Amino acid sequence: MSFTPGGLDRRNFLRAGGIAAAAIFGGAALAACTSAVSEQKAGGDNATPVRGGTLKVGIREDLVPANLLTNTAATPVVIGLVYESLIRYPNDTLEPQPLLAKSWQLAADGRSIALDLRDDVKFHSGRPFTAEDVEFSIRTYADAKWSAQLRSTASAVTGFDIVSPTRIVLQLAHPLSNIYDLLDTVPILDSETIDKLGTGDTYIGTGPFKYVQRVPNSQIVFEKNPNYWVPERPYLDRVEVSIIQDPQALLNALKSGQIAVARELGYRDAENLAEAGGYRVLDLEGAELQAYVGVNVTEPALADVRVRQAIAYALDRERIIAEVFRGAGYPLNVPWPKTSPAFDESRNTKYSRDVAKAKDLLTQAGKPPKLPLTFAPGYEETAQIVQANLAEVGIEVTLDPVDAATFVKQLTGQQFRGLWVTDHSWAQFVPSTLTVSAYPFNARRNASRYESPAYTAAADAAWQLPQGTGPDAVRAFHTVSDQLLEGLFLIEIGVRFQQYATANKVHELAWTKRREPVLTDTFLS
Repeated sequence: MSFTPGGLDRRNFLRAGGIAAAAIFGGAALAACTSAVSEQKAGGDNATPVRGGTLKVGIREDLVPANLLTNTAATPVVIGLVYESLIRYPNDTLEPQPLLAKSWQLAADGRSIALDLRDDVKFHSGRPFTAEDVEFSIRTYADAKWSAQLRSTASAVTGFDIVSPTRIVLQLAHPLSNIYDLLDTVPILDSETIDKLGTGDTYIGTGPFKYVQRVPNSQIVFEKNPNYWVPERPYLDRVEVSIIQDPQALLNALKSGQIAVARELGYRDAENLAEAGGYRVLDLEGAELQAYVGVNVTEPALADVRVRQAIAYALDRERIIAEVFRGAGYPLNVPWPKTSPAFDESRNTKYSRDVAKAKDLLTQAGKPPKLPLTFAPGYEETAQIVQANLAEVGIEVTLDPVDAATFVKQLTGQQFRGLWVTDHSWAQFVPSTLTVSAYPFNARRNASRYESPAYTAAADAAWQLPQGTGPDAVRAFHTVSDQLLEGLFLIEIGVRFQQYATANKVHELAWTKRREPVLTDTFLS
């Protein structure tokens, strides 16, 4: 039997001939070893695989080489096609499955993990993959210069005992409940070309496709890796990714056949496209994003938690999901998607919309002065609904649109003057990752300037457990949830799914939990 990375128990939401009314959750986890043809097929797609062809993809943001480990813009495309990690989660569970590591043993005390590696993997340069590459990649990921999201977890790997070329033991500073998140996330990098990584001169991995060339702000080209370790994969000969920043131009390119896959069309455009027939719209289940309202708690008008509670009660989450995301998501009070071990329905409905209660809280706390509501391109509709919701309860906000670069600068520099609207990610992983890695939630430094010894203690306790699942972990995650609901420095709106829209000729398109495309089994008919 052989393990096929492209068929990792993904649950594709297909919209062909109609729009799905709601998300479907659950399903059995993928067995650790599957045949190369037994993976679940999208929407009952039983087309016979065809070899060859060029898949043309359109995305809206170009690659920023220096940000290769940050999972932003076009980096997920490069990581998904060129690189591989040690393990990979199925999209609907946190049960790690083999990839470059074929097996592992986590010590009972959670202070070390031994990894047994595949012995048939080569880099695109022809060099064999060994345990030394594991050490190099984790050390590189922990280097502050790359601003990697799970850098704190990578830095907690304090020892690398290389037993043989195919066995390495990682020593940990303390138990890490999210150790598998790290192993799922860190791409195995080529030490011989690392100096060219940040400049964008070349990308050498072990994945199913080899990097060919990049024309900045125009195109990134990949070709089939003929020596890929999965037999007879990939099916495609070539992948050409075009950078098409304008959403209308992206839609037109798909409809005219210039591209066969579009990432992140507008939700209304995707809905209309699916209803017209001839296309599929895939909601990236398992790779959720969460829309939220951020709060600068050091702003005097927002320092009183009753004001933040009023905002939480005022939000019409259902309207935002229905009108902005066209039903491709669901409301949340807590950051965790429904498949997370931290999800709890009673906590998720604590701040259901209640205009009267919001007004009462403002009567107690006092009406705040007019506040700015900052947002980047793409969040206009959400910001407008939030503005209307707050006005209904007596909170006036001024819409403050900024460009994407300015927004990121304000987010990372703790520079927001009042409220803001955006997304966060990483809640689909082990919940402790969010509170020690995702910048908006980081207990020690976050955009909200929120400080709480109780929240920090809860975050650390959840992170330093030997397991990321099980009763002890769930209790720790619920404590984190309670701290988030009490502090309300971030006020959740709900899950939204990013989407791929594809022509019907595209089959078996998959993705990772970080929204990286997995095209190992993809073919054209």
